[in-house]
Amino acid sequence: MSRKNEILISLITLIRKEIKRYLRIWVQTLVPPAVTMSLYFVIFGSLIGPRIGSMDGLDYIQFMIPGLIMMSVITNSYANVVSSFYSVKFQKSIEELLVSPMPNWAILVGFVMGGVTRGILIGCIVFCVSLFFYPAFSIVNPMLTILVLLLTSILFSLMCFINAIFADSFDDISIIPTFVLTPLIYLGGVFYSINILPDIWRNISMANPMLYVVNTFREGMLGVSDVSIPFALSMILLFIAILTAACLLLLNKGCLLYTSTSPRDEE
Repeated sequence: MSRKNEILISLITLIRKEIKRYLRIWVQTLVPPAVTMSLYFVIFGSLIGPRIGSMDGLDYIQFMIPGLIMMSVITNSYANVVSSFYSVKFQKSIEELLVSPMPNWAILVGFVMGGVTRGILIGCIVFCVSLFFYPAFSIVNPMLTILVLLLTSILFSLMCFINAIFADSFDDISIIPTFVLTPLIYLGGVFYSINILPDIWRNISMANPMLYVVNTFREGMLGVSDVSIPFALSMILLFIAILTAACLLLLNKGCLLYTSTSPRDEE
């Protein structure tokens, strides 16, 4: 068997393992996002939405759907990779992967693809749920929508891979989602258009990377955006390139081998 075939088989095996991991506990990984987003649609869409009126010429619930889909994709892509990779690191089985003939880029792709598949699957589930609350919803640009969905899943899977590398305990893997990711998501235009903000807050919002992700996705689904789409896509690709290089550098240096802490030690 050639070297390329061996790498391909190992990569497919790792991806299958990651997919089976979250499908095996689908009640914990796939159902909660659907229930949570349903509550968002009921509270913000059906109850509060009519009082708000329209946003950028659209019904409020229609305006909110792309943002909620993107929010669920980001959080689930992030959660999948960070929990999976840290568990492997904590169990010391990551050392077996690093010393195996499997190249580091294949290890990275395997874990990232696990997060990407879960993020896309959750996005599709939330979209189906949204149709119960807004049946007339239609996608303006399917190609752009799929592209942004894929790029966003890759971007945040890479980001959480770095989080998992530097995490010393299970508590550390929740710090970034709680204190960084969640505020950025809620301030990224999920529930509002930045055009309604005062100038100073609009300028501050332009520094939020979530704004470009959410608005590019909204452009694909509704044809409405507050930012330049070519610029937003270029920034997403730039961040993916930077994070990929950082992940491979950390894997090559073996930084993750020295950061495991046992829960018994913490007690």
